[in-house]
Order: sequence, then C-alpha cells, then structure tokens
Amino acid sequence: MSRKTAMITGCHGGIGMAAVKRFLSDGWNVCGLDMAPLPEGSGLAECGSYIFVRGSISDGKDRKDFLQSALSFTGRIDALVNVAGVAPKVRNDILEMTEESYDRVMDINTKGTFFLTQLVANLMKDNGPEGEDMIRGYICNISSMSAYTSSTSRGEYCISKAGVSMITKLFADRMAEFGIPVNEIRPGIIRTGMTAAVKEKYDRLIGGGLLPIARWGRPEDVAEVIYSLCSGRLPYVTGQSIDVDGGFHIRRL
Repeated sequence: MSRKTAMITGCHGGIGMAAVKRFLSDGWNVCGLDMAPLPEGSGLAECGSYIFVRGSISDGKDRKDFLQSALSFTGRIDALVNVAGVAPKVRNDILEMTEESYDRVMDINTKGTFFLTQLVANLMKDNGPEGEDMIRGYICNISSMSAYTSSTSRGEYCISKAGVSMITKLFADRMAEFGIPVNEIRPGIIRTGMTAAVKEKYDRLIGGGLLPIARWGRPEDVAEVIYSLCSGRLPYVTGQSIDVDGGFHIRRL
C-alpha cells in the first residue's frame, strides 16, 4: 500500500511543525508550505518523506505550486491541514484598525484558506474511495478561540478566524457526498511564536484561574487532535469545531 500524503500549511510554526512531525511519525509523506525557511535543527532537511515549498497561501500561484509539489509524492492527496495564519503586525483598537492590516490578515487567514481548500477539494473528490466508509480524504482547519472570543485590540484576527469556522461548515456540507470529512480545531492559549509577545499577560491570566486545566497548551496537544481527525479514526465526524483550549470555552460561575 502506498504511503499517504498530507499537505500542511504554516508548517514551520509551532502547531504546523508539530503536525508535520506527527504525520511523519506514522509513516505519511508530508508536503509543507510556509513563508519562513526550514528552521535549523528541525531534523527535516534530510527526511525523504518531507518536502517544503516556500510561499504564501494568499498567493494563487503559490497555492498551485504547493499542490503540484504534494502530488509528486504519490499522485494522491489524503489530507489537507490548514494551519497557516498571521496576527496583526500591530495590535490596534478596532477604532484605529487600518485597512492595510485588515487586508493582510484576511488575505492569509481567510481568503488563502478558502481558496487552497477549494483547490485541493476539487482534486480530492476524484480520489478512489477507501475503506467501508468510502473516504476520499480529510480536511482539517485550524481556527482559534478568537473565532468566538472578542479581542478588540486585534479585531481583524478575530474576524478572520470566525471566517475559517464558516469555511469549515461550508466545505463539510459540500464535500460530505464525496466522502471527505471537514473539521476545525480551535486552539486556546498555545505556546508558539505568535503568543511569545504576550507571554507575561497569559502567564498572569492562567495563574489567576482563567483555564480549568491550568497550563499553557503545547503545539503537540493540537497536533494529536489534527492527526486523529485525519487518520481514519473518526470517519463519521464532519463540520465539527473541537476546542483544544484547556477548558477555556466552559462558561463558569
């Protein structure tokens, strides 16, 4: 049986890199896309099961190049994991948010995610079905607790992630007839490069009881759920939003 192939965006960030390593550990081929180069010491440079395409999901040509590179492995895409996303360069109150910042965040987080998913879904639906559930592939989107949590100093990010939630529902609805489950993970406070600038703030909030599970999330916490959704273990789950957030989403008195 040929090795399965996963496409993972944002592959050199915390969650993306953890996802790459999780898929590789179970024998998958992985094609990653990122605007950043391969980090030194990652151990992936000599890995024959991993190839990297440098580019942005906001660019149509980069999206097509990414797909063609992934197809070079086995001619079939078995999973798409949309991790890539950016925060605003400057945290501004929504009364001062600039169009430039809004466009940049939305182009990558929402528009890029939508059109890459569209591109891959149109190919994936023609895969030969596998197993008794007739699955042709899996799609997993990474949104955020910010999809439903107001943060008025980075409104463009919240809006973009709410958009990813609807992208998930739309594609789950549309692709179900083809045997392609589409789900979403909403990470909470995860220790990554994106949260490094606000470490002291979140240390204080977590220490003050913000989370029932009173610790930072790890990229590996998210990667394990990503892999569970794409590995065939949950073929009857689609259109679902899974919170990986230490219980942040629980309403408590």
